[in-house]
Amino acid sequence: MVVAADPSVLRGVPEFFENEVAESLAARTESLATFRELGPPDLCHIIKTNPKTQVKDIGSYHYVLGTDASSSATLAAYLNSLTYSMGSVGGKPNTWKIRSGTYCCYNAFSRVDVRVEVRIPGGVDAYAIDVRGDRHSIDNAAMWQETHVSAVLRAILDDNDEADGNDGEPILGLRKFDALPTLAAEKRFLEAASGEFWKGWQLGTDPEVQNATFWSNHLTNGVSDYFKEAGRTGEGAKFFQPLYEKDAEVGAVLARSYLDTDEEIHAVEVLHKALKRHPTSHGLLLVQTDFLRKKKKLDMALKLAKLGVTYAPTEFAPWHKLTEVYIDMGDFQSALLSLNACPMFSYCEKDAHRMPAPARTHLPLKPDPSTLKANEDPKNAPVGNGTIYDENDPREDEIHPELKRLSYLSLRGTFSKAYSLLVRIASNVGWDELLRHRSEVFVMEEEYRIHRALQEEQDKTTDLERTEGGGQAADSPSVNHENGTKEKDHAQDEIESDGQMEAVDLENEAGPEGEPAKPTEAAEKPVVPEGDKKKRLSIDELMRKAGGDSHNESTKNDSPGVVPNPRGPRRSVSFGFKNKRLCEKWLDNQFLILYQDIRLYSLLKQEMAQFKNQTGNALIYRKTGAEWEVYGDLALRLEHPDDAKEAYKLCLSQKFSIKSWLRLLDMYAEEGNITETLKAVAKLVAVLDRAFVETTYPGPIARNLFKLIGKHGLAKVQNALISMNLPQQEYRLITRYFEYAELFSVVGSKW
Repeated sequence: MVVAADPSVLRGVPEFFENEVAESLAARTESLATFRELGPPDLCHIIKTNPKTQVKDIGSYHYVLGTDASSSATLAAYLNSLTYSMGSVGGKPNTWKIRSGTYCCYNAFSRVDVRVEVRIPGGVDAYAIDVRGDRHSIDNAAMWQETHVSAVLRAILDDNDEADGNDGEPILGLRKFDALPTLAAEKRFLEAASGEFWKGWQLGTDPEVQNATFWSNHLTNGVSDYFKEAGRTGEGAKFFQPLYEKDAEVGAVLARSYLDTDEEIHAVEVLHKALKRHPTSHGLLLVQTDFLRKKKKLDMALKLAKLGVTYAPTEFAPWHKLTEVYIDMGDFQSALLSLNACPMFSYCEKDAHRMPAPARTHLPLKPDPSTLKANEDPKNAPVGNGTIYDENDPREDEIHPELKRLSYLSLRGTFSKAYSLLVRIASNVGWDELLRHRSEVFVMEEEYRIHRALQEEQDKTTDLERTEGGGQAADSPSVNHENGTKEKDHAQDEIESDGQMEAVDLENEAGPEGEPAKPTEAAEKPVVPEGDKKKRLSIDELMRKAGGDSHNESTKNDSPGVVPNPRGPRRSVSFGFKNKRLCEKWLDNQFLILYQDIRLYSLLKQEMAQFKNQTGNALIYRKTGAEWEVYGDLALRLEHPDDAKEAYKLCLSQKFSIKSWLRLLDMYAEEGNITETLKAVAKLVAVLDRAFVETTYPGPIARNLFKLIGKHGLAKVQNALISMNLPQQEYRLITRYFEYAELFSVVGSKW
């Protein structure tokens, strides 16, 4: 760690100092081949020199998100702006100067690292580095357009669950700027994004989606999230409308934008026309399913959800949606079956590269205003080095080993989504009832053991009878062998047919406009060959088939002239086996995780009740701040928001936690509580200002403030802020969000 008075550091800019000059650039070059999607944050590397010291050159770097990367001039301007951060020392000129700098911005479309090198004083050189480390000149505007779009999408899609925009461990040394600070910048980006839209699938998509499409990729998702979090989905619809005219599948995101704007008629028209052009698009069906769920038309939503599974059986989203519909309908056994059928994907971490361990680190931190003297100006106070968390009591960061080993913490992507569905079922029926439903649809271990023992005993009895039969049994083996072979082949064909999905025939289930289906005569039904029957399985039949179920079907010999199997009905002792299926290992593991979570939550509730009854002995209720934060997360994912809120408050009473403040901020904003929301915002903006974070949007603070403005109007929220009599500095920091809301016409900003 460096001291705050070190003249070689940049004021207000985090830095990692290298052991060898340019080693960070070499590490990034080596990692280029590992980048799969949008790439890591931009890297800014600078070389400083001081002619009055023995060590003339030192290298340092930091990460950046939100810089304008539309041209070499804009990136060079950022590098030049760093020269103003080399402030004077003790009123004397600083002898350290920036000699050169290199800005690295990953182009996710062309899979190259665009770099701008600036020599001070001197010229500017722009070039691209490919995955092999070869250098290429940039001689076309298309490369800069791709780079610009990539940079903005990285800033927009950066996880906003933590204050610095990263879920989990924060990225140290990261500077974030508003990617689109003006209407002109927004217009320029949307024009560039429209030009690159049809290549957006190359960027990848959410971890819950297996194959990127035009309506589900990082470009489409980034633009949608940008407008949705600000309550400007109408502007998003304007962006997608001309693109929808070229490809009907874009109607999925266009219709969702209209629904979020409460323009349901336009949304229904888009879905109607788009499904005529692409009737097999599961994206369009998912949007229509959500619309019907909102309207409480669950029977119709179920049919469409099944159809979505038919057209995209290998995607997670249709099965996820089908499970949600079953939960809404209260059909929890079918929900467990569809959840068990969800295809699960391995989670891929965000693109990142490993850097060599830095020689020293500079993380600038303004002093706490409460610690300043009465006549001391905060602007002139010396800047420290560290993070906000360094000010906590180390004992408050200790966590019980059992809480550290919570299995849920390892769930990512589809596994985390599936766990949320399992929690929803448990919240509706309770743990005991969940286990009952589980035993009725899945084969349990004890049940399988008993079945296996009885079956083996029955086989022994059959063999004994066959042996005692003498010559009569001697004539049958060849016939039985032939029949057994046919039986085996028939079972194999039946198993293979399970993987073949068939569209749900909506015409036989409901007429147009949701009218009841008209009964059809048996004579009108076409005769389907036996070979086709195997392939035409409904979703319900597919869900019922499992764990030997197809074998049961194959053993039925109703055709005349077929010699019965002499071994007898081997599966007659089934105890409901034919109506059950094997539980996938991942889902079985999630039942154990849910049990672990519920057990810990129950112990916590019991301990809280004991404390409230024995307030004189507070020691039995003693937990660290970090442990209360873990319990808050536990209660929140088990859908107990009141207990989660209490746990987060207890955490903040013992330590500072940005995560706890953000969780409370989400809850208060969702409730529409103006006073508590503004208190949380005031606390967060003050802390972020100390860490030199200046971003406005996108981010969790802006998202929740705009949600509040959309409910109550900007004028009411502004008046509530004025009545709080906050310190002038905090008041100014909050008003910049109001200025953004007025500039970009956020919903509620006009009243």
